[in-house]
Amino acid sequence: MSALTLTAAGIAQASGGQVVQGDPETRIESVSIDSRSVQPGQFFVAIRGDRFDGHDFVQAALTAGAIGALIEAERGARIGEQGGQPGVLVRVADTTRALQSIARDVRRRSGTKVVAITGSAGKTTTKEITAEFLSARYRVFRNKGNLNNHIGLPLSLLELRSQPEIAVVELGMNHPGEIRTLIGIAEPEVRVWTNVGDAHMGFFESPDAIADAKAEVLEQAGPADVLVANADDPRITARASRFPGRVLTFGVDNAADVRATEVRMQGLDGTVANVITPAGNVQLQTPLLGRGNLANVLAATATAIHFGVPLDAIRERAARLTAASHRGELLRLPGGITIIDDSYNSSPSALMRALELVAAAEGCARKIAVLGEMLELGAHAGRLHRECGAAAAQSGLSIVIAVGGEPARSLADAAIAGGMPVECVHHVPAKQDAAKLALQFVRPGDLVLVKGSRGIGTDYVVEQLRREFA
Repeated sequence: MSALTLTAAGIAQASGGQVVQGDPETRIESVSIDSRSVQPGQFFVAIRGDRFDGHDFVQAALTAGAIGALIEAERGARIGEQGGQPGVLVRVADTTRALQSIARDVRRRSGTKVVAITGSAGKTTTKEITAEFLSARYRVFRNKGNLNNHIGLPLSLLELRSQPEIAVVELGMNHPGEIRTLIGIAEPEVRVWTNVGDAHMGFFESPDAIADAKAEVLEQAGPADVLVANADDPRITARASRFPGRVLTFGVDNAADVRATEVRMQGLDGTVANVITPAGNVQLQTPLLGRGNLANVLAATATAIHFGVPLDAIRERAARLTAASHRGELLRLPGGITIIDDSYNSSPSALMRALELVAAAEGCARKIAVLGEMLELGAHAGRLHRECGAAAAQSGLSIVIAVGGEPARSLADAAIAGGMPVECVHHVPAKQDAAKLALQFVRPGDLVLVKGSRGIGTDYVVEQLRREFA
């Protein structure tokens, strides 16, 4: 199928703007918001951010070969009048809102069905599993990485010019109102709500407040739309009843449309479960680690069943799933070290699940955890880190290395208070210090969990261990 045509005139029409320089029929093949990496022929969107204003780099983008630029009337009035590089210029009131409007226009014209996934944890993994299952029957687009905010999502939706049959995207947020904006851009036919956790607690009064913000995923829906909801999360079930369309549930502990029974957690070898669905029963085996990933697989299964993907195809693809980089990735190094690389991000509830996995793991000489500070917890940080430290003390760990500021120190202190010997618990301020300790302590036969918020950089510890023991 040929790609949708996007022109400067079309961009102006979709965004309420005006072509003020160049040929309105100029075709736009791709878009960039970064003048440093703009490619010849791309259309540059001058986004105003907290630290940089893209309008300061329009001429640089045009010099680098950009075919044109989207600019704001107020800030871009002089662009094109200063003897700079030629290019088609579209002037709008607000470039961020314009980008969102253009993306929504492409999404509508594409004819693509959109699946939008939100939740406090597991969004990217659920997105990847869902796209994998749906690919058994459809041409599927998935957004790259976690382009899931008010700028990343529109950039992803612009890719729907290729007109895939289904697009699977994720919706992120750390403040009220953000999911509402993203839903209005993506206009999904299927919404997946994975869980409500304690990530971003620093921006909210309580988990219920987080749930209310996540519940914006229920808005702007019609009777033909579908919500795939976690039946094991009481904050989700309490809010899902307001959804005007069809609700399809998944879970383990409670009755659900797609429910795992006879669950056998196989430690570092993954999980096996009998899954009861409206389309029949199937035994699924997945190498993905832990109970959280089982829930992610169930959410993806429910979505795939809605789209008519056969159970046999789901079973086959579940068996060969692989974790995304730094998201519960199991690394078996040639030097005899096993690493659970969950360094992409962390939250108290996700860390608790990771510690449960480590506690149940068998066949390793020792268990070591490198635990980075969990950010964006605000006034709750001390208490939540102490709770995780107490849990770490009960997880059969031989060594704990806590990385970061005072909250990480609180975790270490709680691990000692929970019964771990003082000499086995270490607090260091930076990733480099943590890596040095890890290299000092880790030896063949050990299992090492590495987990922390992105801003702490615990992936550096993984890199150093891989380099040492490869």
